[in-house]
Amino acid sequence: MPNPTALNAARRTADLTALADGVPLDVVVIGGGITGVGIALDAASRGLQVALVEKHDLAFGTSRWSSKLVHGGLRYLATGNVGIARRSAIERGILMTRNAPHLVRAMPQLVPLLPSMNRAKRALVRTGFLAGDALRVLAGTPSSTLPRSRRISARRVAEMAPTVQRDGLDGGFLNYDGQLIDDARLVTAVARTAAQHGARILTYVGASDATGTSVRLTDQRSGQSFDVSARTVINAAGVWGGQIESSLKLRPSRGTHLVFDAAAFGNPTAALTIPIPGELNRFVFAMPEQLGRVYLGLTDEDAPGPIPDVPEPSSEEIMFLLDTVNTALGTALQKTDVIGAYAGLRPLIDTGEGRTSDVSRDHAVFESASGVISVVGGKLTEYRFMAEDVLNRAINMRQLPAAECRTRNLPLIGAPTNPGPSTGQGSLPESLVARYGAEAANVMATATCQQPMEPVAEGIDVTRAEFEYAVTHEGALDVDDVVDRRTRIGLVPRDRERVVGVAEEFLAGVG
Repeated sequence: MPNPTALNAARRTADLTALADGVPLDVVVIGGGITGVGIALDAASRGLQVALVEKHDLAFGTSRWSSKLVHGGLRYLATGNVGIARRSAIERGILMTRNAPHLVRAMPQLVPLLPSMNRAKRALVRTGFLAGDALRVLAGTPSSTLPRSRRISARRVAEMAPTVQRDGLDGGFLNYDGQLIDDARLVTAVARTAAQHGARILTYVGASDATGTSVRLTDQRSGQSFDVSARTVINAAGVWGGQIESSLKLRPSRGTHLVFDAAAFGNPTAALTIPIPGELNRFVFAMPEQLGRVYLGLTDEDAPGPIPDVPEPSSEEIMFLLDTVNTALGTALQKTDVIGAYAGLRPLIDTGEGRTSDVSRDHAVFESASGVISVVGGKLTEYRFMAEDVLNRAINMRQLPAAECRTRNLPLIGAPTNPGPSTGQGSLPESLVARYGAEAANVMATATCQQPMEPVAEGIDVTRAEFEYAVTHEGALDVDDVVDRRTRIGLVPRDRERVVGVAEEFLAGVG
């Protein structure tokens, strides 16, 4: 029997054929980001017949451009939004202890106490971290999963963040939050778990002419179009939601990150957390990441006008991030230290005036005159809650024959209690286990290529077996899917160039 979690070209063809032939559907979800795949998983696990369509690839849009954090809601608590803060802390705990303990780990966040940080600001940060501890307890997340915050010595600060400024360093505050190994990997895991429960996951299929009970689908690879009917159509297209439902009013906000070799920060073991001068409750983060990198972010800029497929960081944002991080470093970083950069657009609800950083991160669900149900706004951390909310409303409005929501306790593929069809064990690279969890053994066991344990390029800890798995099990259909989303090698252009040929080899079916 074929692996029910495996997404690949053959399964896509079979599912497309079934849809064109009129297979009965309860739900069509438009959009293959974290919100869309979350809805597909929730619906399929309730016993509904589900198809998800995405005009590009899984995690093509906003969902791959985040800070890779599963926030506990501390920032929202500081701005008085207790609801989002509490929900974020609860959802973080669910991800870390039940849904995806293999993809989310505790990340140390280090605030160095430097002379530029006055006593009032220090008190504010410490109070905020204590409130975060209270949120963690309220959410039921054990300290063994997320340690409590504390103050540490200057020596310990320098050990965790070796390039921090030493003059006047008075120790630091250490806090913990959730960190994803990768946001696009979470999307892929949710999509494959939805497939495990019977959902049809279709990338490179565009949607148009949507109504509450029908939508026109176009295979972007063949150009063929056909209509499908369903009992409900849900628009989860994020910043592109207005292209599906023109009545939606969104205000995209751009968030930019810079990518560095971890050596530029002395190979830190904590996320250096630096207050933005002149701002009460905003920080930039220099976060240790996979593949020996550090990501520095985050900006929050208005992004009016047409929605680009791939947003670009502005030179002003790049300089803002460098200038801010340099306030805490002993030796300033230069633009030449930047080895990559990326920007994403947040699908914020348009509330009128004010800075985008002040616009609510809450989500909203709308039913348009056409009957399409749209979900906009929200945060990656809350994707499961958002999906449950949307599905509950759709079930009530359309009288769908669905069971109760199960996703609170549903492990994603790769979690210890959902390893998938495991056909082997043995010694496995740490990096492989970090990305695949309990499924790591299957990545190697199913590999048919030559030298599966070999890296795809010197100095990059992604193996040839992982490229093969991206094509055979994770729905990758072209080079960009493999290099830019199933792995994140493509965030650094010089690394990308070295592995494109290897990706082409596997897509051509050559081992």
